[in-house]
Amino acid sequence: MTDQPITPASLRGAVDLSALARPASARPTFGPSSVTGESDANDNLVIAVDDATFADAMQTSAQVPVIVALWSGSRPDTKSHIDALAQEVRSYAGRMQLATVDIDVSLQIRQALQVQQVPMVLAILAGQPVPLYVGDQPADAIRQVLDKVLEAAAANGVTGRLEAAPASDEDTAEDAEPELPEIHQRAFDAIEQGDFDAATAAYEQALKDNPADDEARLGLGQVGLLKRTSGVDLNTAREAAAAAPTDVEKQTLVADLDVLGGHIEDAFARLIDLVKATVGDERNAAREHLVQLFDVVGPTDERVKKARTALMSALY
Repeated sequence: MTDQPITPASLRGAVDLSALARPASARPTFGPSSVTGESDANDNLVIAVDDATFADAMQTSAQVPVIVALWSGSRPDTKSHIDALAQEVRSYAGRMQLATVDIDVSLQIRQALQVQQVPMVLAILAGQPVPLYVGDQPADAIRQVLDKVLEAAAANGVTGRLEAAPASDEDTAEDAEPELPEIHQRAFDAIEQGDFDAATAAYEQALKDNPADDEARLGLGQVGLLKRTSGVDLNTAREAAAAAPTDVEKQTLVADLDVLGGHIEDAFARLIDLVKATVGDERNAAREHLVQLFDVVGPTDERVKKARTALMSALY
C-alpha cells in the first residue's frame, strides 16, 4: 500500500489523464471488455471502462470518487484482487464507484498511466487522479485506503452518492454489445487464459477466411506483442540492448517493452535509429518490426504518422 497520505494537495498534478477525458477514436481491440465476476450485478457501482469510455468515469468523479483498478486479461492471477476490491467498493453503498480497466485492451490508458505492474489502483476526484497502490493488498489495507479517499473527497466537495440501477431486460438487450464472430471470440478467450499460441492461430485463421478483417489483423499484432514480452525482465533487456546497439533482436525487444509501457515515441525512435545503423536483412527486419508496431498503436495515431515520415527519411 502507498505510504503517502491522500490529501487535497496530493490530488493536484499526480497523473495527467487529460487526453483520456475525451472519448478515444473507435478502433479494433481484442474484444469486449470484461469486468470480472463482480460485474454481473446490473448496477453502476462497478463498471468496466476502456479507451473509448474512460471519459464517463472522469465525469462521474465530480459526483463520487472513482476508484480505477487496472488488471490484465492475459494474467488471470490479477483478477482476484479486482474482485476483492469490487466487494469493498460495494460496501460503501454508492459513495464511490469502481472502474476496472483491462490493460491488454485499453492501450491508451495503459500508456497514459505508464503501467508497469498490475493490479494497479488509483483514485479520481473531480477529474484529478492520484495513485493509491500497486500489487495485491489485504482487505483491511484496501478499506484503509478507501476511507482516506472518502476523506479527501469530502475535503474537495465530492460528496454525492450513486444508486444501484438494475437494468431492465429491455435495456440489457438494447445495450448489449454485438456478439463477436466465433473465431474472434475463440481468440479473445485464449488471450484471457494466457494461451497466446491459440489466440494467434485463431486470428490467423480469421485472416485466412477474410484477408480484409482489420480487427483480426490488429488483434494478431497485439497478441504477438504480448507473447514476445511475456516473462521478460525490463532491466535485463535494456542492459542487453545498451551493450549491443545494432542487435536487431535485442533492440526490437526493448521497443516492444516500451510500447507496452506507454513509451511509444521512444520505441519508434529506437527502431528508426536501428534502421539507420543497419543494412541488408537486418535493416529490413528492423523496418518490418517497426511497421508491426505501427499496427499495434493504430494507424490514426499522430505518433505513428510522424514515425512513418521519419522512417521514409531513414530509408531514402
